[in-house]
Amino acid sequence: MRLDINLATHAYEDARRFWFRWGTGVALLAIVTLGLLGITISGWFNARQDHQKISQLRAEIAERDQERATAEALLNRPENRAMREKSQYLNELIARKSFSWTKAVEGLEKVMPPKLHLVSIQPQLNEDNQLAIKMIVAGDSPERAIELVRRMEDSKHFRETRIDSQSRASQPGDNVQFEIGALYIPSHEQEARR
Repeated sequence: MRLDINLATHAYEDARRFWFRWGTGVALLAIVTLGLLGITISGWFNARQDHQKISQLRAEIAERDQERATAEALLNRPENRAMREKSQYLNELIARKSFSWTKAVEGLEKVMPPKLHLVSIQPQLNEDNQLAIKMIVAGDSPERAIELVRRMEDSKHFRETRIDSQSRASQPGDNVQFEIGALYIPSHEQEARR
């Protein structure tokens, strides 16, 4: 059997050059795909570990909540109520004693901007047994109070500082008066955190 091929109708193709170009492109695409697949598997594995840690921490939190509920139930019994009230009273006294007027005023002196002064300060325990202070400051502009709040946040003695209210000042020389709330951190607590 004889085949006649007319080269005029079928042009010559260099298959080697075709496979070199496309083969290189396909190989690079395969390498990128394998890299992306490796990153995906690594991310999935890390996410799985994170989910396991989260589950473990949630279980520990639930366990602590159960322990707390059991302890509160024990303290809420009628025979333990007097002891609980006494311990709450003593804990409040200890927390109030940890408030040092001298150190609190010294801390405020360091952060108080010019043309703003302290009118009153009142320490009190919040529902989480943290020492909160409510203070009233007066000055000539609201910007000074905002600066005070910023400085208090940057200070190591105050946390969660906020302006609770603003009003016109009743004292001569002052334009505005602000009520500012913050959590006070005594020096011994700062040392314990280090």
